[in-house]
Amino acid sequence: MGSVIGDILPLALGVAISPVPIIAAILMLLSPRAKGTSLGFLGGWVLGIVVAVVLFTLLASVLPEDDPDASKPIAGTIKLVLGVLLLLLAVKQWRSRPKPGEEAALPKWMGAIDQMTAVRALVLGFLLSAVNPKNLLMAVAAGTIIGTAGANGGEITVAIVVFVLIAASSVAVPVIAYLLASQRMAAPLESLRTWLVHNNATVMAVLLLVIGVVVIGKGIGSF
Repeated sequence: MGSVIGDILPLALGVAISPVPIIAAILMLLSPRAKGTSLGFLGGWVLGIVVAVVLFTLLASVLPEDDPDASKPIAGTIKLVLGVLLLLLAVKQWRSRPKPGEEAALPKWMGAIDQMTAVRALVLGFLLSAVNPKNLLMAVAAGTIIGTAGANGGEITVAIVVFVLIAASSVAVPVIAYLLASQRMAAPLESLRTWLVHNNATVMAVLLLVIGVVVIGKGIGSF
């Protein structure tokens, strides 16, 4: 069980350290409807992570590999493919870095956050966690690891809960902190937003590179 959690930790961190949703959450916290939109976004973010990792855990659990000591070529192949895709995304992110003196490009929908309702924020959070290609790949990898580990229902539940808590923490922490101490958190959140905007591509490139290598290593070890 411990090895499964150890294997999914980098993937959970990969979902957590995603600058775009963190920036979106911060913008919502600095908007006129801070409480409703931020809580809606957090709810959608958590729900998307849960749905994705549970779905792929269930799918992976039906793979025809029951002996924990035997090689797992199907799971290994899936991990290798996912690792390569993550490396390709890392290259794409690195090449999209803004040039010196150039403003970093952000999604156009961020300009409409001030007018966003709680329901729309919930839908946005769900899409960014469950449908976003980068996070989806990590959910697939985590689900494959959990579903092919030969664990019982309780152990699978624990692994999923650990993954969700860590993956959701980067959005949950600023939202909860702001709601508890909004005046004191405004300035730090604005500074964090500015840094993330300028370093979004670099952070994601390095993150995807590291996780891609880890997933490929786990895939090779499955044969």
